[in-house]
Order: sequence, then structure tokens, then C-alpha cells
Amino acid sequence: MNNVHPIHLLSKRHQIETDEQRLEQACDWISRIDRGLQPEEHQALQQWLAANAQHHEVLLEVAKLWDKMDALSRLSDLFPATEKAKNSNTVKHWAVAASVATLCMLGALLYRTQWLPQQELVPQVAATSLHATYQTKIGENNTIELPDRSKLVLNTNSFVTVRYSEKTRIIELLRGEINIDVAHDKSRPLSVIAGGKVIQAVGTAFNVDIHKDYVELIVTDGKVLVGAQPKTLDEAAEQLLAKPLPVSSLAISKGERVDLDPKGKTSAKVRKIDQGDITASLSWRSGNLIFRGETMQEALAEISRYTNIQFELGDDEKMKQLPIAGMFKTGDVDALLEVFKNNFNVSHERLAPDRIRLKYAG
Repeated sequence: MNNVHPIHLLSKRHQIETDEQRLEQACDWISRIDRGLQPEEHQALQQWLAANAQHHEVLLEVAKLWDKMDALSRLSDLFPATEKAKNSNTVKHWAVAASVATLCMLGALLYRTQWLPQQELVPQVAATSLHATYQTKIGENNTIELPDRSKLVLNTNSFVTVRYSEKTRIIELLRGEINIDVAHDKSRPLSVIAGGKVIQAVGTAFNVDIHKDYVELIVTDGKVLVGAQPKTLDEAAEQLLAKPLPVSSLAISKGERVDLDPKGKTSAKVRKIDQGDITASLSWRSGNLIFRGETMQEALAEISRYTNIQFELGDDEKMKQLPIAGMFKTGDVDALLEVFKNNFNVSHERLAPDRIRLKYAG
């Protein structure tokens, strides 16, 4: 009796067909680039590259195979000229040296011969160069799979730049909050720059949140080191960040949190946090906010990050200190107001479409 489920076989066949389609599309794009892209083709190429991280990888891999074919013209390395993100979509521009269109068929044939019979996916190739920006609007979040398979998640109203090279992995958090699961690579430490600090890891998971007066760091797996940020991110600084931070640097391990002072006036105090606090702090990744006794004032400060509506508490100190507990959907203001009314005896008055005054009945 055959115990191989037919759906599994169909899945593998579909994967092979998908890989072949990517190869054909990559070859088609290279032949177009060779003869010169039209303005509308530039946009179409950018959309194709942004649609799937494997598009980027297969383009590099096939190009590398062509470089080894002595009988044909050498294809120079692909490199990104600029990358920007708008409305959570990455825009990429590529430049390549001239090649001949027949390389597309030959390169794809060689690629299939080497890999597809073994039913492997497109080989993972570390990008030699990547410079991109990513941002989210208020109320949005975005998950980005980086070329090394690290997973970067941006919270609401966040902005980062990503710089990858053969020796460095650098993410600069300029605004907001990120959560990152770092692919292990001892030869290339990953450095997150935020609020005057460098947070470095070789393979771990952590969360970085820029507040007005401090940077909050929570480590959920492994260990990270914290050091001082270089004054500028020039070539010399990137070479410095390619090396591990000194072992004497501040170390934060799994299940620990530290608030970092950008001005360096307050010494960092590492403290243990329980799993409940970690779950609450990172609940935004699933579109929720969990409060475990925070004051009304603290809860509204967090809720306001996900909406353009402004909440007014007036001078009611008792309402400001009212403890809030529960789970709320980010951005769902109507449901929030209903919970406030039914569970906490707090009513509201709409002063304008984007302004709400809260009142405590006591």
C-alpha cells in the first residue's frame, strides 16, 4: 500500500513549476535590461522584485551561473542602485552589464540540470549589496523577510533603513518599533542602531521600541550586546560594525528588558520580565494590545499610537490613574469606547471627528 499522500506530490510538482517560472521571468528581465528598459518596464521590474524575496535570489544565482560559462560573454554582477519603500512596498532599481539574450535559455537550462532534479528550492544566496528603506503608516504593520532570512516586523508609524553587504548587516531604526528574528551568522553580526545605541546579535530575537526619552529593548531569544552608536554611518563606521562588540559591552539575555538612555545620563538597568509581560509587550504583532493593570493614562498613550484620534482626559486625576486590564484590537476605537463604558464606567463625547473627550462617572 502506498502511504505517500497525493497532495504532497502535487505540492512538490507545483513548487518545481513555480521555480521554473521564476527562472524564466528572471531571464526575460535580464534580456530586457540588456537592450534597455522603458520607463514602464522599470516600474514593472521593481514590482516583480518586491513581490517575493526569491525573485531577488534567483536573479543573482542564474547570473552567477552565467559567469562560469567560458564560451559566452561574462555577465557582471547585479547590484542595486537605489531602494526606497513607500506604503510598505519596496522599490528597487537594478543595473547590469551587457549580455546576450541567448544566455537566458542556456542559463535556465544549466540551473535546472544542477538543482531541479534534486527537488530543491531556489538556492539561498546572500545579497552582496542591499540598501533599502521601509516604513509604516499609523495603524499599519509590515513583515519583511531579509536576504539572509532574518524576519523584520515593523510596528505602527515606524521607519528603518537596511544596509547589507558581504561583511555587514545593519538596520537603523529612525522611528517607531521593530521586532526582529535574526538569522544566525557569526561571521556577520547584525547591528540595530536606535537612539544613539548599537544593539548587536549573531542569531537571536529581540524587540526595539523608541520612546520620547528612552529606547526599550526586550530580548525574547538568545543574547544581545549593546554599545555606543558611531557618530556617522560612513564606510569606516560600517567596517567597525562588521566586527563583534567587545565582550565587556552591556549584555541582555532572553527574558530580560532594559531601557536605554540615548543621552547616556542614566545607567542602564537590566531586569527580568515574565512571559506574561513579554506577550503583552509584543501583542501588537498580532494586531492586539494587551494591558495588565496599566493606568488609563498609560493605556491611552499606547492606544494613540495606532490611530489619528486624540483622547482628552481633562483634569480628572482619578480617571487618569484608573487601572486598565484586557485585550483590545489596535485601531478599533468604537469597540474600545464600548469597553470603557461597560467595564470601566467611562463615557465619551466626540468633540470632532479626530477628538474624543472621556468622562469618568466614578
